[in-house]
Amino acid sequence: MEPMFIRTREQQAILDTVRRFVEHQVLPRAAALDARQDPAECYSWEIVERAHEVGLRTMTLGREYGGLGTDSLTTAMVIEELGRGDLGVSVIFAQTLKIAQIMQKALNEEQRGRVLPAFARDPRGMLAIGITEPDHASDYLLPHPTPFSTRGVKTAGGWIVNGMKHFISNGNRASHYLVFVQTEKDRPLARGSTCFLLERDRPGFTIGLVHDKMGERLANNAELVFQDCVIPDANVVGAVGHGFDVLAEFFPQSNAYAGASVLGVAVAAYEKAVQWARVRVQGGRPLIEHDGVRAQLAEMRMLIDASRSYIHRACWLADHQEHGWDRTLGALPKVMASQAAWKVATWCLEIHGGHGYMREAGVEKLVRDAAAFLHSDGANRTLFLKAANFMFAE
Repeated sequence: MEPMFIRTREQQAILDTVRRFVEHQVLPRAAALDARQDPAECYSWEIVERAHEVGLRTMTLGREYGGLGTDSLTTAMVIEELGRGDLGVSVIFAQTLKIAQIMQKALNEEQRGRVLPAFARDPRGMLAIGITEPDHASDYLLPHPTPFSTRGVKTAGGWIVNGMKHFISNGNRASHYLVFVQTEKDRPLARGSTCFLLERDRPGFTIGLVHDKMGERLANNAELVFQDCVIPDANVVGAVGHGFDVLAEFFPQSNAYAGASVLGVAVAAYEKAVQWARVRVQGGRPLIEHDGVRAQLAEMRMLIDASRSYIHRACWLADHQEHGWDRTLGALPKVMASQAAWKVATWCLEIHGGHGYMREAGVEKLVRDAAAFLHSDGANRTLFLKAANFMFAE
């Protein structure tokens, strides 16, 4: 198990590049973008294009496509570092890096040749996955025995799709999507849905509302609207009616990546708390010299380190399942990291006192961002139930 805890020279070089990217491209822009009223305008194509220039956008692609072929553990390290700069930026790339990994495994040879080289060349190429609907959110995690509302009806050479997805990360920005559609109307979504590859410009597919979120604002989440959208048979991913096999087989590290994003917020909040505790004098001495604050900072550090170890273990085992993967690792690391981040962010707020409540301190943004993953990528209580079902299935 040692590979999880020893950073290789290649990993260090990648992280140094990402750290510079965060310092020069993300941090100078994040607060101003976050403060924009229109949620769509919080997104920055300039950040995406700069990420393309340094190879970050495509790093999980194989070298045959111009990527670095990074494994899940290295990718999680990168996602955390991005989250330290801004949660939304981390999320837009976590989605793209993850889905690029999935596409290389799940798409057939013709689909890979059609999509991946074009995605790799496009400086604005981003990826999204369409699962959540207004009436079907965490049900797909357990899953509840109901069908998706987004339906596909067979026609000559393809499927006519109608319906809507919402809350979709990169929904209004992606060039390509993986979308889950009910293709067998009398079966539950886990047994009668199909995964389709969807191009941005396909007739009958449009973008609806861009959601106005409390935090994580540099990532756009949006509605995907299908009105008699014809998706050809050539865009079926895997087998018809077996869309959830794609999720089960190719998504093991998805949950841990979500944990890595919010862990970056926890790191930023912890660093801000330490910095403030060193300079803020209370009772005649810096806060960091007060035992209660020192102990609280130590507990924050413990929560971060423990969450990181859990995430790294899940990511390494996702790529080396023969060494002891168990399915709770696809549910619990995000729960732990999000709970830790919420505690760290709110403690950071407390340590700052009244200053933390003022927007200019930057703490309130971290609190809003930390709240996002109590629900995103599965509500935590649902993920506990999912893990319990794995644990006690027998």
